Amino acid sequence: MLENNWNMQVHSLTIFRHVLDDDVFCKFLLLCDSMQEDLSTKVDRYCTFVSSLYQNDTDFSAYLYRWLMNDENTVIHRISRKESLPQALQDSLHAELEILEEISSITSDQMIEWMHYDSFLPKWETSHFDFEKDYFVHLHALPKEGYGVFAKYRAFGIQHGQLVPIIHPDPQRLSDLIGYKREREQVIKNSLAFLEGIKVNNVLLYGDAGTGKSSTVKAIVNEYYKEGLRLIEVKKDQLAVLPEIMDSLADNPLHFIIFIDDLSFKSNDDDFVALKNILEGGIQNNQNNCVVYATSNRRHFVQENSKNRDGGELFRNDSIQETMSLAARFGLTVTFTKPLKDLYLEIVMQLADRYQIETDRDVLAIQAEAYAIRNSGRSPRTAKQFIEYTKINEKIK
Repeated sequence: MLENNWNMQVHSLTIFRHVLDDDVFCKFLLLCDSMQEDLSTKVDRYCTFVSSLYQNDTDFSAYLYRWLMNDENTVIHRISRKESLPQALQDSLHAELEILEEISSITSDQMIEWMHYDSFLPKWETSHFDFEKDYFVHLHALPKEGYGVFAKYRAFGIQHGQLVPIIHPDPQRLSDLIGYKREREQVIKNSLAFLEGIKVNNVLLYGDAGTGKSSTVKAIVNEYYKEGLRLIEVKKDQLAVLPEIMDSLADNPLHFIIFIDDLSFKSNDDDFVALKNILEGGIQNNQNNCVVYATSNRRHFVQENSKNRDGGELFRNDSIQETMSLAARFGLTVTFTKPLKDLYLEIVMQLADRYQIETDRDVLAIQAEAYAIRNSGRSPRTAKQFIEYTKINEKIK
Protein backbone atom coordinates (compact mmCIF):
# COMPACT_ATOMS: atom_id res chain seq x y z
CA MET A 1 0.00 0.00 0.00
CA LEU A 2 2.91 2.37 0.65
CA GLU A 3 3.90 1.92 -2.96
CA ASN A 4 0.33 2.66 -4.11
CA ASN A 5 -0.14 6.33 -3.17
CA TRP A 6 -1.08 5.22 0.31
CA ASN A 7 -0.29 8.53 1.99
CA MET A 8 -2.32 10.41 -0.58
CA GLN A 9 -5.33 8.20 0.12
CA VAL A 10 -5.08 8.90 3.83
CA HIS A 11 -5.08 12.64 3.23
CA SER A 12 -8.09 12.25 0.92
CA LEU A 13 -10.29 11.19 3.85
CA THR A 14 -13.24 13.54 4.34
CA ILE A 15 -15.86 11.78 6.48
CA PHE A 16 -13.22 10.41 8.85
CA ARG A 17 -10.85 13.35 8.56
CA HIS A 18 -10.63 13.70 12.33
CA VAL A 19 -8.32 10.68 12.29
CA LEU A 20 -5.61 13.07 11.11
CA ASP A 21 -5.90 14.78 14.51
CA ASP A 22 -5.42 11.57 16.47
CA ASP A 23 -2.03 11.53 18.21
CA VAL A 24 -1.29 7.83 17.64
CA PHE A 25 -2.36 7.93 14.02
CA CYS A 26 -0.33 11.08 13.38
CA LYS A 27 2.78 9.32 14.67
CA PHE A 28 1.97 6.43 12.36
CA LEU A 29 1.78 8.86 9.43
CA LEU A 30 5.11 10.39 10.39
CA LEU A 31 6.62 6.91 10.41
CA CYS A 32 5.26 6.17 6.95
CA ASP A 33 6.47 9.54 5.65
CA SER A 34 9.99 8.70 6.81
CA MET A 35 10.58 5.80 4.41
CA GLN A 36 12.89 7.95 2.29
CA GLU A 37 14.76 9.28 5.33
CA ASP A 38 17.94 7.88 6.87
CA LEU A 39 17.68 4.72 8.96
CA SER A 40 18.06 6.44 12.34
CA THR A 41 15.09 8.72 11.56
CA LYS A 42 12.98 5.75 10.54
CA VAL A 43 13.85 3.82 13.70
CA ASP A 44 13.16 6.85 15.88
CA ARG A 45 9.74 7.43 14.32
CA TYR A 46 8.95 3.72 14.45
CA CYS A 47 9.64 3.59 18.19
CA THR A 48 7.82 6.87 18.80
CA PHE A 49 4.72 5.43 17.15
CA VAL A 50 4.90 2.11 19.01
CA SER A 51 5.44 3.89 22.33
CA SER A 52 2.35 6.02 21.73
CA LEU A 53 0.32 2.99 20.66
CA TYR A 54 1.42 0.97 23.71
CA GLN A 55 -0.02 3.63 26.00
CA ASN A 56 -3.44 2.72 24.59
CA ASP A 57 -3.21 -0.77 23.13
CA THR A 58 -0.73 -3.21 21.62
CA ASP A 59 -3.11 -3.96 18.74
CA PHE A 60 -3.08 -1.29 16.03
CA SER A 61 -6.16 -2.74 14.31
CA ALA A 62 -8.16 -2.68 17.54
CA TYR A 63 -7.03 0.86 18.30
CA LEU A 64 -8.11 2.18 14.90
CA TYR A 65 -11.36 0.20 15.09
CA ARG A 66 -12.25 1.79 18.44
CA TRP A 67 -11.41 5.22 17.10
CA LEU A 68 -13.71 4.60 14.14
CA MET A 69 -16.63 3.55 16.34
CA ASN A 70 -16.27 6.62 18.57
CA ASP A 71 -15.81 9.20 15.82
CA GLU A 72 -18.41 11.95 15.40
CA ASN A 73 -18.85 12.91 11.77
CA THR A 74 -21.40 14.06 9.22
CA VAL A 75 -22.71 10.54 8.62
CA ILE A 76 -23.35 10.04 12.34
CA HIS A 77 -25.14 13.37 12.59
CA ARG A 78 -27.30 12.75 9.52
CA ILE A 79 -28.33 9.29 10.72
CA SER A 80 -29.07 10.71 14.17
CA ARG A 81 -31.41 13.24 12.54
CA LYS A 82 -32.99 10.37 10.57
CA GLU A 83 -31.86 11.88 7.29
CA SER A 84 -31.01 9.80 4.24
CA LEU A 85 -27.43 9.73 2.99
CA PRO A 86 -26.84 11.25 -0.46
CA GLN A 87 -25.22 8.88 -2.95
CA ALA A 88 -21.97 10.88 -2.94
CA LEU A 89 -21.74 10.47 0.82
CA GLN A 90 -22.49 6.75 0.58
CA ASP A 91 -19.72 6.31 -2.01
CA SER A 92 -17.24 8.18 0.18
CA LEU A 93 -18.23 6.16 3.22
CA HIS A 94 -17.59 2.83 1.49
CA ALA A 95 -14.24 4.00 0.09
CA GLU A 96 -12.98 5.49 3.34
CA LEU A 97 -13.91 2.45 5.40
CA GLU A 98 -11.92 0.33 2.97
CA ILE A 99 -8.90 2.65 3.31
CA LEU A 100 -9.02 2.57 7.12
CA GLU A 101 -9.39 -1.21 7.21
CA GLU A 102 -6.39 -1.61 4.92
CA ILE A 103 -4.31 0.72 7.08
CA SER A 104 -5.29 -1.21 10.21
CA SER A 105 -3.95 -4.43 8.69
CA ILE A 106 -0.38 -3.14 8.25
CA THR A 107 1.87 -5.25 10.45
CA SER A 108 5.06 -4.32 12.24
CA ASP A 109 6.90 -6.98 10.21
CA GLN A 110 5.82 -5.27 6.99
CA MET A 111 6.95 -1.91 8.29
CA ILE A 112 10.33 -3.25 9.39
CA GLU A 113 10.78 -4.83 5.97
CA TRP A 114 9.99 -1.51 4.25
CA MET A 115 12.51 0.16 6.55
CA HIS A 116 15.23 -2.37 5.58
CA TYR A 117 16.11 -2.88 9.22
CA ASP A 118 17.46 -6.20 10.52
CA SER A 119 17.85 -5.68 14.30
CA PHE A 120 15.32 -5.87 17.11
CA LEU A 121 12.36 -3.50 17.21
CA PRO A 122 9.22 -3.75 19.36
CA LYS A 123 6.21 -5.16 17.55
CA TRP A 124 2.54 -4.29 17.46
CA GLU A 125 -0.31 -6.71 16.92
CA THR A 126 -3.05 -6.68 14.30
CA SER A 127 -6.49 -8.30 14.18
CA HIS A 128 -9.10 -8.72 11.52
CA PHE A 129 -12.13 -6.42 11.68
CA ASP A 130 -14.76 -5.96 9.00
CA PHE A 131 -14.85 -2.17 9.21
CA GLU A 132 -17.69 -1.69 6.73
CA LYS A 133 -20.00 -4.35 8.10
CA ASP A 134 -19.43 -3.36 11.73
CA TYR A 135 -19.77 0.34 11.00
CA PHE A 136 -23.22 -0.12 9.48
CA VAL A 137 -24.21 -2.20 12.51
CA HIS A 138 -22.97 0.70 14.63
CA LEU A 139 -25.11 3.18 12.66
CA HIS A 140 -28.16 1.00 13.14
CA ALA A 141 -27.53 0.83 16.91
CA LEU A 142 -27.14 4.59 17.43
CA PRO A 143 -30.50 5.07 19.21
CA LYS A 144 -29.36 2.74 22.00
CA GLU A 145 -25.57 2.93 21.95
CA GLY A 146 -25.04 6.54 20.95
CA TYR A 147 -21.82 7.89 19.55
CA GLY A 148 -18.67 9.62 20.70
CA VAL A 149 -18.44 10.35 24.41
CA PHE A 150 -22.11 9.40 24.87
CA ALA A 151 -21.36 5.85 23.76
CA LYS A 152 -18.56 5.53 26.28
CA TYR A 153 -20.19 7.06 29.37
CA ARG A 154 -23.65 6.93 30.90
CA ALA A 155 -23.53 9.92 33.27
CA PHE A 156 -22.41 13.51 32.77
CA GLY A 157 -21.96 16.70 34.72
CA ILE A 158 -21.47 20.31 33.67
CA GLN A 159 -18.21 22.23 33.98
CA HIS A 160 -17.67 25.70 32.56
CA GLY A 161 -20.90 25.39 30.61
CA GLN A 162 -19.87 22.15 28.90
CA LEU A 163 -20.88 18.52 29.39
CA VAL A 164 -18.17 16.38 30.95
CA PRO A 165 -18.39 12.62 31.57
CA ILE A 166 -18.57 11.25 35.10
CA ILE A 167 -15.88 8.59 34.95
CA HIS A 168 -17.02 6.63 38.00
CA PRO A 169 -20.78 7.09 38.43
CA ASP A 170 -22.76 5.65 41.32
CA PRO A 171 -23.09 1.92 40.45
CA GLN A 172 -26.41 1.52 42.29
CA ARG A 173 -28.86 -0.87 40.59
CA LEU A 174 -32.59 -1.24 41.12
CA SER A 175 -32.03 -4.68 42.61
CA ASP A 176 -29.88 -3.05 45.31
CA LEU A 177 -32.76 -0.89 46.54
CA ILE A 178 -35.12 -2.26 49.17
CA GLY A 179 -38.66 -1.10 49.81
CA TYR A 180 -40.56 1.79 48.17
CA LYS A 181 -41.53 -0.49 45.29
CA ARG A 182 -44.75 1.39 44.52
CA GLU A 183 -42.95 4.74 44.46
CA ARG A 184 -40.13 3.49 42.24
CA GLU A 185 -42.52 1.79 39.85
CA GLN A 186 -44.05 5.15 38.95
CA VAL A 187 -40.64 6.58 38.06
CA ILE A 188 -39.63 3.45 36.16
CA LYS A 189 -42.81 3.48 34.06
CA ASN A 190 -42.29 7.14 33.19
CA SER A 191 -38.68 6.40 32.19
CA LEU A 192 -39.59 3.41 30.01
CA ALA A 193 -42.25 5.46 28.21
CA PHE A 194 -39.62 8.15 27.70
CA LEU A 195 -37.32 5.60 26.05
CA GLU A 196 -40.15 4.60 23.72
CA GLY A 197 -40.39 8.18 22.47
CA ILE A 198 -43.62 9.01 24.29
CA LYS A 199 -44.04 12.55 25.61
CA VAL A 200 -43.70 12.07 29.36
CA ASN A 201 -43.87 14.07 32.56
CA ASN A 202 -41.06 15.83 34.31
CA VAL A 203 -40.72 14.12 37.68
CA LEU A 204 -40.35 15.50 41.19
CA LEU A 205 -39.24 12.99 43.82
CA TYR A 206 -40.18 14.64 47.08
CA GLY A 207 -39.73 13.46 50.65
CA ASP A 208 -37.53 12.85 53.63
CA ALA A 209 -33.77 12.71 53.41
CA GLY A 210 -32.16 9.30 53.01
CA THR A 211 -35.23 7.58 51.56
CA GLY A 212 -33.64 6.72 48.20
CA LYS A 213 -34.88 9.48 45.90
CA SER A 214 -31.52 10.14 44.25
CA SER A 215 -30.61 6.46 44.30
CA THR A 216 -33.82 5.68 42.42
CA VAL A 217 -32.93 8.02 39.56
CA LYS A 218 -29.33 6.82 39.30
CA ALA A 219 -30.35 3.16 39.53
CA ILE A 220 -32.87 3.61 36.70
CA VAL A 221 -30.14 5.03 34.45
CA ASN A 222 -27.80 2.16 35.35
CA GLU A 223 -30.58 -0.31 34.61
CA TYR A 224 -31.54 1.10 31.22
CA TYR A 225 -28.45 2.79 29.82
CA LYS A 226 -28.10 -0.04 27.28
CA GLU A 227 -31.52 1.01 26.00
CA GLY A 228 -30.19 4.51 25.31
CA LEU A 229 -30.78 6.27 28.65
CA ARG A 230 -28.21 8.78 29.93
CA LEU A 231 -27.99 11.04 32.99
CA ILE A 232 -26.93 14.69 33.15
CA GLU A 233 -26.44 15.93 36.70
CA VAL A 234 -27.10 19.65 36.99
CA LYS A 235 -26.40 21.80 40.03
CA LYS A 236 -28.88 24.50 40.89
CA ASP A 237 -26.45 27.29 39.98
CA GLN A 238 -25.94 25.73 36.52
CA LEU A 239 -29.57 25.99 35.43
CA ALA A 240 -28.87 29.10 33.35
CA VAL A 241 -26.72 27.10 30.89
CA LEU A 242 -29.15 24.20 30.70
CA PRO A 243 -31.17 25.47 27.69
CA GLU A 244 -27.96 25.67 25.67
CA ILE A 245 -26.93 22.18 26.79
CA MET A 246 -30.34 20.77 25.89
CA ASP A 247 -30.26 22.50 22.52
CA SER A 248 -26.93 20.81 21.77
CA LEU A 249 -28.59 17.45 22.46
CA ALA A 250 -31.62 18.05 20.26
CA ASP A 251 -30.40 15.82 17.42
CA ASN A 252 -28.82 13.20 19.66
CA PRO A 253 -30.55 9.80 19.28
CA LEU A 254 -30.18 8.98 22.98
CA HIS A 255 -32.54 9.97 25.80
CA PHE A 256 -31.33 12.19 28.63
CA ILE A 257 -32.59 12.58 32.18
CA ILE A 258 -31.68 16.07 33.38
CA PHE A 259 -31.17 15.39 37.08
CA ILE A 260 -31.34 18.16 39.69
CA ASP A 261 -30.67 16.83 43.18
CA ASP A 262 -31.83 18.43 46.44
CA LEU A 263 -33.76 21.25 44.80
CA SER A 264 -34.43 24.38 46.86
CA PHE A 265 -34.23 28.12 46.29
CA LYS A 266 -33.92 31.34 48.20
CA SER A 267 -36.49 34.03 47.56
CA ASN A 268 -35.85 36.20 44.50
CA ASP A 269 -33.51 33.50 43.21
CA ASP A 270 -32.73 33.82 39.49
CA ASP A 271 -32.26 30.05 39.33
CA PHE A 272 -35.91 29.62 40.33
CA VAL A 273 -36.96 31.60 37.27
CA ALA A 274 -34.52 29.69 35.06
CA LEU A 275 -35.97 26.32 36.06
CA LYS A 276 -39.53 27.58 35.74
CA ASN A 277 -38.81 28.72 32.19
CA ILE A 278 -37.28 25.36 31.30
CA LEU A 279 -40.25 23.45 32.69
CA GLU A 280 -42.79 25.79 31.12
CA GLY A 281 -41.79 24.75 27.65
CA GLY A 282 -39.64 26.64 25.21
CA ILE A 283 -37.18 24.13 23.84
CA GLN A 284 -38.78 21.42 25.96
CA ASN A 285 -41.96 21.58 23.88
CA ASN A 286 -40.09 20.62 20.74
CA GLN A 287 -37.55 18.26 22.24
CA ASN A 288 -38.52 14.72 23.14
CA ASN A 289 -35.12 13.38 24.17
CA CYS A 290 -34.74 15.35 27.42
CA VAL A 291 -36.80 15.17 30.61
CA VAL A 292 -36.21 16.77 34.01
CA TYR A 293 -36.08 14.67 37.19
CA ALA A 294 -35.55 16.55 40.46
CA THR A 295 -35.44 15.62 44.13
CA SER A 296 -36.34 17.84 47.06
CA ASN A 297 -36.67 17.50 50.82
CA ARG A 298 -38.86 20.60 51.01
CA ARG A 299 -42.61 20.81 50.62
CA HIS A 300 -42.07 24.31 49.22
CA PHE A 301 -38.97 24.89 47.10
CA VAL A 302 -38.34 28.44 48.31
CA GLN A 303 -36.64 28.82 51.69
CA GLU A 304 -38.50 31.34 53.80
CA ASN A 305 -36.45 33.67 56.02
CA SER A 306 -37.44 36.20 58.68
CA LYS A 307 -37.51 39.02 56.14
CA ASN A 308 -39.96 37.04 54.03
CA ARG A 309 -42.19 36.37 57.02
CA ASP A 310 -42.18 40.05 57.99
CA GLY A 311 -43.49 40.87 54.54
CA GLY A 312 -46.98 39.95 55.60
CA GLU A 313 -49.62 37.52 54.46
CA LEU A 314 -49.75 38.87 50.91
CA PHE A 315 -46.04 38.21 50.37
CA ARG A 316 -46.31 34.74 51.85
CA ASN A 317 -49.30 33.90 49.67
CA ASP A 318 -47.40 35.08 46.59
CA SER A 319 -44.43 32.93 47.58
CA ILE A 320 -46.64 29.88 48.07
CA GLN A 321 -48.33 30.47 44.72
CA GLU A 322 -44.93 30.71 43.03
CA THR A 323 -43.69 27.45 44.50
CA MET A 324 -46.97 25.72 43.71
CA SER A 325 -46.75 26.92 40.12
CA LEU A 326 -43.26 25.45 39.84
CA ALA A 327 -44.27 22.16 41.46
CA ALA A 328 -47.23 21.93 39.07
CA ARG A 329 -44.83 21.90 36.15
CA PHE A 330 -43.59 18.53 37.33
CA GLY A 331 -46.38 16.42 35.90
CA LEU A 332 -45.48 13.54 38.20
CA THR A 333 -44.72 13.97 41.90
CA VAL A 334 -43.65 10.87 43.81
CA THR A 335 -43.45 11.10 47.59
CA PHE A 336 -40.86 9.18 49.63
CA THR A 337 -41.58 9.26 53.37
CA LYS A 338 -39.51 7.90 56.23
CA PRO A 339 -40.24 4.20 56.76
CA LEU A 340 -42.23 2.96 59.70
CA LYS A 341 -40.58 0.49 62.04
CA ASP A 342 -41.58 -2.65 60.12
CA LEU A 343 -40.23 -1.41 56.77
CA TYR A 344 -37.09 -0.02 58.39
CA LEU A 345 -36.31 -3.37 60.02
CA GLU A 346 -37.11 -5.20 56.78
CA ILE A 347 -34.50 -3.07 55.03
CA VAL A 348 -32.03 -3.71 57.85
CA MET A 349 -32.53 -7.49 57.70
CA GLN A 350 -32.19 -7.71 53.92
CA LEU A 351 -29.02 -5.64 54.05
CA ALA A 352 -27.75 -7.83 56.88
CA ASP A 353 -28.14 -10.89 54.66
CA ARG A 354 -26.32 -9.19 51.78
CA TYR A 355 -23.47 -8.10 54.03
CA GLN A 356 -23.39 -11.52 55.73
CA ILE A 357 -23.85 -10.02 59.18
CA GLU A 358 -23.40 -12.65 61.89
CA THR A 359 -25.22 -10.89 64.74
CA ASP A 360 -28.42 -12.55 65.96
CA ARG A 361 -31.35 -10.96 64.14
CA ASP A 362 -33.35 -10.15 67.29
CA VAL A 363 -30.32 -8.42 68.75
CA LEU A 364 -29.71 -6.70 65.43
CA ALA A 365 -33.25 -5.28 65.40
CA ILE A 366 -32.76 -3.72 68.84
CA GLN A 367 -29.40 -2.28 67.82
CA ALA A 368 -30.84 -0.94 64.56
CA GLU A 369 -33.59 0.93 66.40
CA ALA A 370 -31.09 2.39 68.85
CA TYR A 371 -28.83 3.45 65.99
CA ALA A 372 -31.73 5.23 64.26
CA ILE A 373 -32.59 7.11 67.46
CA ARG A 374 -28.98 8.25 67.90
CA ASN A 375 -28.69 9.36 64.30
CA SER A 376 -31.15 10.90 61.85
CA GLY A 377 -34.08 8.57 62.40
CA ARG A 378 -35.32 5.62 60.37
CA SER A 379 -34.47 5.65 56.67
CA PRO A 380 -32.88 3.36 54.08
CA ARG A 381 -29.71 5.42 54.38
CA THR A 382 -29.64 4.99 58.16
CA ALA A 383 -30.21 1.24 57.73
CA LYS A 384 -27.26 0.96 55.34
CA GLN A 385 -25.02 3.03 57.59
CA PHE A 386 -25.96 0.84 60.55
CA ILE A 387 -25.19 -2.37 58.67
CA GLU A 388 -21.85 -1.02 57.46
CA TYR A 389 -21.05 0.04 61.04
CA THR A 390 -22.00 -3.43 62.30
CA LYS A 391 -19.90 -5.16 59.65
CA ILE A 392 -16.84 -3.16 60.65
CA ASN A 393 -17.35 -4.02 64.32
CA GLU A 394 -17.69 -7.72 63.50
CA LYS A 395 -14.46 -7.66 61.51
CA ILE A 396 -12.35 -5.98 64.19
CA LYS A 397 -13.47 -8.16 67.10
